[in-house]
Amino acid sequence: MTNPFGGQARPAPGLPQLPTPPTGWPVGSYATYEEAQRAVDHLADSDFPVADVTIVGVDLMLVERVIARLTWGRVLASGAAQGAWLGLFVGVLLFVFSPDGNFLPIVVGLVSGAVFFMAFAAVSYSASKGRRDFQSASQMVAGRYDVLCEPRNAEKAREMLAKLAMGGPGGGF
Repeated sequence: MTNPFGGQARPAPGLPQLPTPPTGWPVGSYATYEEAQRAVDHLADSDFPVADVTIVGVDLMLVERVIARLTWGRVLASGAAQGAWLGLFVGVLLFVFSPDGNFLPIVVGLVSGAVFFMAFAAVSYSASKGRRDFQSASQMVAGRYDVLCEPRNAEKAREMLAKLAMGGPGGGF
């Protein structure tokens, strides 16, 4: 396998090269990722060999949260803002490398970027013909998070997490 730059790709040390199912025995199950992370952090704080631990998201869901309704005004304003940023960047580069120190490249880059990107946004939005008149953000979430541990240390991990759940040293949930 090669990387995009032509060299040999190397996996992270200790990780398999191909996707593989997780291994280990369940030592805890949590409703949120934050709780599972807190459990593993507790193990790490107690000098547990956390290289034997894996957090597994179970019952995965793709959640798409609707952020806003798209309108012509919002589409054009968003396109203009994106274009203005790119135009500003190009204008500043031209200004930096221009021998006369004129601010005109910054203004021209800003305005032309805003106009062109606004036009592209308008064409793109009109081509959708109202099929997707909203903005959203997608996120992968799990129904629960299981903490697995290699069998050689699973019992010790289970005991430590049971003490954590009961409010023992290090605090409880």
